[in-house]
Amino acid sequence: MYGLPISTERKRQLPKKAIYAKFEWKPAQREHFDADIARIDIVAVVSSGTVPGLGEGAVVKEFYVLAVQLKRREYDIQNIAQLTKLIPQNMVFALQYDNRTQFAVFYTKLFTSAWQPTEEAVLSLSGLNLDTVWENIVKEIVQIEVAEGHTLTEQIAVDDQRAKLLAQIATLERKMANEKQPRRKRECFEQIKNLKIIYERIH
Repeated sequence: MYGLPISTERKRQLPKKAIYAKFEWKPAQREHFDADIARIDIVAVVSSGTVPGLGEGAVVKEFYVLAVQLKRREYDIQNIAQLTKLIPQNMVFALQYDNRTQFAVFYTKLFTSAWQPTEEAVLSLSGLNLDTVWENIVKEIVQIEVAEGHTLTEQIAVDDQRAKLLAQIATLERKMANEKQPRRKRECFEQIKNLKIIYERIH
């Protein structure tokens, strides 16, 4: 499944009732979760014990792959984020809807991949130990390139900062385009110019 070795495969359902009990959710919270998620199963455990030749990591000892059957494609991402609190382990979620799959992973925050046909959804085990394998899986899902001298966590922070600056620039450009007063137009222009300088300095 997902291109992983057969030795990693598991089949263990996580009943939604157990999730509700663990979090002591109110009826409205349960209904919100149930509106998105039909079923959750642990389908693989990747560790040095289940993958011959794969070394244990200094940080990552194993990770789980959970198949999540969705009731709708436009789900609430917070329902998946809640699942990251259920098991204190590294996890990859394979979100499935209508023969298509989207991977999700929590690494400083929750990331999702693009949707793809389920038969083409693959998790590559690239690396000699679990620390490297896990980081490479996260990179693949996040679609991020780590610049030389940065850790993955640092690169995510840099990319987030750059994305926020781009959003600020876009907002100011719209404001400047609609502004009638020359003085305020000039103020917007100067702010945009300064933000672009900051953007270019962030690496």
